[in-house]
Amino acid sequence: QVRLVESGGGLVQAGGSLRLSCAPVGRTFSLWAMGWFRQAPGKEREFVAVIDWSGKNTSYADSVKGRFTISRDTVKNLVTLEMNNLKPEDTAVYYCHPARRTSPATGYVDWGQGAQVTVSS
Repeated sequence: QVRLVESGGGLVQAGGSLRLSCAPVGRTFSLWAMGWFRQAPGKEREFVAVIDWSGKNTSYADSVKGRFTISRDTVKNLVTLEMNNLKPEDTAVYYCHPARRTSPATGYVDWGQGAQVTVSS
């Protein structure tokens, strides 16, 4: 069964850092753009960052630009999100997913369980 497994979330104080990892299980998405999305309580899921299949092109939501960095290791089949200078408004469940530009590419794999990120003020 194809699934996505996110890890690395946690509780951190404002200004701190966390690194999230995403490991697809059951298949590789090495030829797909991969994105990170997040969903805060009571809000819709939103785009955070995306990286193309080559790893050379990235795009970020304005709210995280300059603080978050997305990268991928196609050999290890991993996608990571380095988050620095975290703010309380970054608190959310973070998900990785195949992407088309800034939207999830639906219909290929279910959403994973996500990684909870909580930033205290």
